[in-house]
Amino acid sequence: MRTHLDLQWQKSSFCGSSACIEIATADQSRLMRDSKDKNSPILAFDAVAWGSFIAGVKADRLGSR
Repeated sequence: MRTHLDLQWQKSSFCGSSACIEIATADQSRLMRDSKDKNSPILAFDAVAWGSFIAGVKADRLGSR
């Protein structure tokens, strides 16, 4: 099993000055973490959940803080 340290993390292209995420692919999952805290909890999405998440972001259905 790979650890989060072995993964190739990519920063979001929509990264603002403080609200950034990074994503990585591991096996069949997409992983997401806070780019400011490399030890933050990692969210894991299967292919269906990731597709729904991306569709929600593109449709602006997730709201904002």
